[in-house]
Amino acid sequence: MRALMWLLRLLLFFLLFGFAVKNDHLAKLYFFFGSEWQLPLVFIILIAFAAGALLGVTATFASLLRQRREISRLRKQLDRAARPRDEVHPAATVAQAPETL
Repeated sequence: MRALMWLLRLLLFFLLFGFAVKNDHLAKLYFFFGSEWQLPLVFIILIAFAAGALLGVTATFASLLRQRREISRLRKQLDRAARPRDEVHPAATVAQAPETL
């Protein structure tokens, strides 16, 4: 199984390497205010892929944090509901005054 995984990785590497070699011509990126970059096409594709992956990870991380806060809030609510009633408000019990003689 390991040999098959390494074979697939090697095949994927050579496919991507061949793609990079075939797309090595320069491409221009035009920005605002007349600025431009001149990069090989494969770098432009790599930058776009990395930016998309970073955006996806950021969105997933934000959603994960929101879910963890919600789980924490619900656990605290469950703990409060599971406690017996007399433990909830211990100050509510009336203290008896000592008897005088």
